[in-house]
Amino acid sequence: MEWLTAPFEVAFVQRALWAGILVSAICALAGTWVVLRGVAFLGDAMSHGLLPGVAVASLLGGNLLVGAVVSAAVMAAGVTALGRTPRLSQDTGIGLLFVGMLSLGVIIVSRSQSFAVDLTGFLFGDVLAVRESDLFLLGAALLLALAVSVLGHRAFLALAFDDRKARTLGLRPRLAHAVLLGLLALAIVASFHIVGTLLVLGLLIAPPAAALPWARSVHAVMVLAALLGAAATFGGLLLSWHLRTAAGATVSALAVALFFLSHLASGLRHRRPARRTGPAEPAVAPAATSPTS
Repeated sequence: MEWLTAPFEVAFVQRALWAGILVSAICALAGTWVVLRGVAFLGDAMSHGLLPGVAVASLLGGNLLVGAVVSAAVMAAGVTALGRTPRLSQDTGIGLLFVGMLSLGVIIVSRSQSFAVDLTGFLFGDVLAVRESDLFLLGAALLLALAVSVLGHRAFLALAFDDRKARTLGLRPRLAHAVLLGLLALAIVASFHIVGTLLVLGLLIAPPAAALPWARSVHAVMVLAALLGAAATFGGLLLSWHLRTAAGATVSALAVALFFLSHLASGLRHRRPARRTGPAEPAVAPAATSPTS
């Protein structure tokens, strides 16, 4: 029992755990829509697209959070504008923005005397260095993300499965898409300076994807994703303490491992009925593949 509790008797590990739980909840709210819409690459591009603003803020001695907000706004505006270009696919536009913003960020950071340190901190963060003020910031971000999710749930749901139906219902899919980009940016900006873009992306995609086979509604996916993210945080911090590995990377790796375990277990669950009946039958899709509210 001491093996399980000893790391969390230390104050900075306790703060890291709470930060991971809050980040998990924020990422569950935004990441569920990312997974349902099949735009995981968008989350990757948004997270790495913060680098130019962070780099400029660092070189000027300014607030890194402000720089991240500016970059996130540029990325969101760019994705929205390119998405309206009829001859350019959304993936192409996102890819161009991703490469362009990341390249610009690396060029800016390379002007710094501590290039490697700055870039490593941006990618991996330092979850063990979380302060109490960071926890309050994450708490406020969670409340805002929750409010946006509740108010925009109907529009997000229609947009995720049929944007033409959303337009027919008068839900303004373009506005819903822009607000959803804002929710994604909020999750990334609120979390990256604490846990790095690697952990944010891991918790943004892996827990909701792991929850899909077991949940029958969008709300259930979000709740289960938050719980899986919290479990990955607890297990990752525990393993990193005893194995002396990087905390953020261990949490992210465990979140991805939970995804593979979830889908393996789901596959085994749906094969059992077929074995009992004898004759081969069509595979039954998981009920949560197309969750409803």
